[in-house]
Amino acid sequence: MAIRQVKSGKAAGPNNIPPEALKSNIGVTTNMLHLLFKKIWEEERVTMDWKKGHLIKIPKKDLSKCENYRGNTLLSVPGKVFNRVLLNRMKEAVDAQHRNKKAGYHKDRSCTDQIATLRIIVEQSVEWNSSPYINLIDFEKTFDNVDRRTLWKLFRHYGVPQKTVNIIRNSYDGLQCRVVHGGQMIDAFQVKTGVRQGCLLSPFLFLLMVDWVMRTSTSEVKLGIQWKAQNQLDDLDFAGDLALLFHTHEQMQIKTASVAAVCASVGVNIHKGKTKVLKFKTENSNPITLDVETLEDAESFTYL
Repeated sequence: MAIRQVKSGKAAGPNNIPPEALKSNIGVTTNMLHLLFKKIWEEERVTMDWKKGHLIKIPKKDLSKCENYRGNTLLSVPGKVFNRVLLNRMKEAVDAQHRNKKAGYHKDRSCTDQIATLRIIVEQSVEWNSSPYINLIDFEKTFDNVDRRTLWKLFRHYGVPQKTVNIIRNSYDGLQCRVVHGGQMIDAFQVKTGVRQGCLLSPFLFLLMVDWVMRTSTSEVKLGIQWKAQNQLDDLDFAGDLALLFHTHEQMQIKTASVAAVCASVGVNIHKGKTKVLKFKTENSNPITLDVETLEDAESFTYL
């Protein structure tokens, strides 16, 4: 099953094995990979080939600025199959513990659902003469900055078996990349921070971190909007896009600072330039600040 789940038409990693090569004869491939996977499982060590990656740059907008290039790592396809096996074993049990305000990489929780929910919140708040405040948070280079040691601890916190944690942690020990530019590659260098762009496990690792951040910041500060008689709604999360929900300016300021502090503890920063604040039916013009910087008040915003 894991072999079939790896997408075809994707670039091969440093060992030049494309997905189509593994899918050409599923039976033979399964037998070969089973022996390798069994050895890795028993020894809790992955092959060095899987720790190598070719880093390519993908342009986004204004190419005169280096930050507008997004890096993507081409990794070993057999390594991706192994990661898919690990992900299939972990995902259901871990997802069951996630907060019900989350969507993105979740079955039956689509982008459309989150958009509709936020729209209903705004419409009903305005109808009942409430003044909703919404802080649309954007993170700064999350995959590159997240602290790995914290991730390994979070795995255990969410009940992932120690053996699985050991294998994933080992896959990051001695991780190397070579940048591809103009058809040439620079010398290999070690990558000691963050998680790998292009790895199947990276979105899962990131969502684990986001869930813990929001769970921790919410437990410390009980705010949000009163959605039902005994139910408060603090936020809506879709992957890394967070919408914090408030009734007052003071609540928004407190919760924003709380989320930022917990994020910093795991090596992630809020992108102050891309984070926007929306206010409905309020005359309060006081700005929301973060680390002395003022967050932009927006009249409209494209959510997701």
